[in-house]
Amino acid sequence: MKSSTVALGLGAAATVSAQRPTDMSICDYYTTALLKENNATNQQTVLTLVVNTAVIGNYTSNPGSLVAVPGILANGTGEYEGVNLLPYFSGALASTNAGGMPKAVNFLDDGGATPLMMNKPANGTNSAQYALLTHLYQYFGYLLGCSQFANTTMPYEGDTSMYSVHKYMGLSNDEVQYFIQQVGLAALSFGVTQDDATAVGKSLTDAFGYRCAPPASIPASAPAELQAICIEDDCPIAPTNATCSSYEPVVEPAAASGSASGSAPSSNGTMMNSTSSTPASGAPMPSGSMPASYTGGAASLLPVVSTVILGAVAAVFAL
Repeated sequence: MKSSTVALGLGAAATVSAQRPTDMSICDYYTTALLKENNATNQQTVLTLVVNTAVIGNYTSNPGSLVAVPGILANGTGEYEGVNLLPYFSGALASTNAGGMPKAVNFLDDGGATPLMMNKPANGTNSAQYALLTHLYQYFGYLLGCSQFANTTMPYEGDTSMYSVHKYMGLSNDEVQYFIQQVGLAALSFGVTQDDATAVGKSLTDAFGYRCAPPASIPASAPAELQAICIEDDCPIAPTNATCSSYEPVVEPAAASGSASGSAPSSNGTMMNSTSSTPASGAPMPSGSMPASYTGGAASLLPVVSTVILGAVAAVFAL
């Protein structure tokens, strides 16, 4: 990926203000707006920029800094005071599902923030960090309705049950909502409109933020599986077709022996400090509160996917 080319194209982000057509996905619309040509390579570039920013915070300035993004590896502040997601990524907790058993895995094992600042997932291709980041690019490519990347090119190759992936993390409502907030802020930082960022946040909450949520197929080609990531008692219960008996009792993650520190490298080479979650532009950030309405499971993704996927998901997942 040539950073100069990316920078030139992304300069258009500050002018993205027209309303997105209802028959065009978020991925396709903003790829066209930011990089002019809507193809698999450019879609992957946009996904990489947004995901990397959501993980480590702002690291580009053209634009990439329209809104301040602390990143999910930074400590939560304000309404998310006390949230610290870093131990789940650094191997400090035995929280990764390894064949049905909790295991400590360092997902920052291949360069940490440094390659992400270079618009890459990792330094190499044979690490836990590379697998995690590439799966995130693919998964969000599907969720945001990319017509090529994560669809006809490089489809999602990871586990299709988000409950299975996260079951040993014992995530609370604040932890899940902080993660979702950072995704929304990252999108806003590249010029995504408030309405579209809010739609993304609501879709993520509806799909993964309700305890006892019924099985859903995400992606659409996958079998219906449990998807709830928010499983602690403070998580809101799914208002429709709740299936609490399908979920195992919450297992609190244990500290790993000889675990890493609770801080991660920031973009300036120092250790990440707690930073404010207030957007630099003064624009309202995606709400961390629960949405007033619930559309349920994979059907909640309908507002942000393409028209083609709309029909397929609606047919399979209508509750």
